[in-house]
Amino acid sequence: MERFRTERRVQIQDSRSDPPKDGDVDDEDSSRARYDHDFEQEGNLRLSLSNGSVSEDQEPFMGIKVRRKASLHRDFQGDYVDVPSQPFLMKILQKQGDKQVLFADKVLKFTSSGKMKKNILLITDFAIYIIDPETGALKRRIALAAVERMCLSELSDNFFAVIIPTEYDLFMASTRKTEIVTVLVEATKSASDYQLDVVFSNRFEYNAASDIVKEIQFEEVEGGVKTRILRK
Repeated sequence: MERFRTERRVQIQDSRSDPPKDGDVDDEDSSRARYDHDFEQEGNLRLSLSNGSVSEDQEPFMGIKVRRKASLHRDFQGDYVDVPSQPFLMKILQKQGDKQVLFADKVLKFTSSGKMKKNILLITDFAIYIIDPETGALKRRIALAAVERMCLSELSDNFFAVIIPTEYDLFMASTRKTEIVTVLVEATKSASDYQLDVVFSNRFEYNAASDIVKEIQFEEVEGGVKTRILRK
């Protein structure tokens, strides 16, 4: 199966900052929902990135992706939900044995049916965690070693896919996408000593479930980026 078309692979050499993005999302039923990039963010820095805060003044991201001016001087902070003050998060980490939090924030995750649901994305030096902020339940833990690549468009949207060949993939949206990409690339290299592929393409596929493949199409339109999600 050809999962990626007209793709461009790059490698991250330095830490980058994050482009905010927005766009319309059309699902396979042709219904439309606007991604709201102003969803709640809370908490202060407690556990930071291993390399500290950095800022970015280069456009575009990694030489390919279109960025907005507002994103060019954004600092990386790492923990945006104040993990140490959240007992349910600390309990999950303690149970799994992870101690170093590299990134934590609320994101929008797409379900297999195409719905968007707010989740906490937490990245440690060993794994990716998806946590329900309402119930405090751990929905998924993915070892960094299981991640093969990340897929993004070349446009100024908020979306990204995490490709996990041995499981089903993740498709999410965040205004801090560049920070997430950078953290995952650096953490994967540290944990597994290999370079995580970052693929830029305005059309790519991901496995929404073990038996569901979807294609994401990005198109630049007047006033923003139109995103379509089609079931294969």
